[in-house]
Amino acid sequence: MKTTLQVQNLTCSGCAKTISNKLSEMEGIQSVIVEKESASVSFEDQGADVASFAKQVLRQLGYPKIDDENGMLPNAKSFVSCTNGKMSL
Repeated sequence: MKTTLQVQNLTCSGCAKTISNKLSEMEGIQSVIVEKESASVSFEDQGADVASFAKQVLRQLGYPKIDDENGMLPNAKSFVSCTNGKMSL
């Protein structure tokens, strides 16, 4: 099943790299595509449970869905995730 999510705080290639790496490591997820221009993340998953877990992982990294709360903590987490992604480019 293909899942596409609009996320917050996705601003650069470092963010995209972190998201792509973390989701690609997950069992049951493949074909991860991150588009920073539209702030979207798409992937093939093996069911609703896997997609739900992926959403939790994105939130933990600081990239909550577009309709989720986006306070100081998610912004700080995304900054760290972004920096880590830039270091691995």
